[in-house]
Amino acid sequence: MTSPRPKHIALVAHDDRKGDLLEWAGYNRDVLAGHVLYATGTTGRLLGARLDLPVTCFQSGPLGGDQQIGALIAAGDLDMLVFFWDPMSPQPHDSDVKALVRIAVVWDIPIACNRTSADYLITSPLLRQARRARRRPAQRHPRLNSRPPSTQDRPPGTTRAGAIAAAGAAGVLRGK
Repeated sequence: MTSPRPKHIALVAHDDRKGDLLEWAGYNRDVLAGHVLYATGTTGRLLGARLDLPVTCFQSGPLGGDQQIGALIAAGDLDMLVFFWDPMSPQPHDSDVKALVRIAVVWDIPIACNRTSADYLITSPLLRQARRARRRPAQRHPRLNSRPPSTQDRPPGTTRAGAIAAAGAAGVLRGK
């Protein structure tokens, strides 16, 4: 049984993890068939062929595919990210990988980074519920759009360390 409206799911895998993702997706093909699938580069082409399902393919990760998926998240158009990344191998686009994970966390998108977490997400009863409206991150995290309260009364450019040093020099910190 699928959700009333299909979920939008991105499937991403680094080279050494593509086999794991293909195997996982093959096992879960019937569930994935009821959803809208996105993937980066080669992973998307392999998934489309293996699953015989439509998969929207973006660029390869190092060529901007991770950022394209991040844009889906920021637009509120992605519900779940299955990202089998390889923590044991350096990635030439490591900053893009970190940015993708960061934006998913900021926008409260569930992320599966291995088969076990992907199994939990794909079998969750929440997958069958209607899509919930995405709130802007600032509604959950007010500090993303404003300075922290500790800096609001200081002149622009003043650092906390500078304020502490000035307070110490004035004797404020010693109770004088």
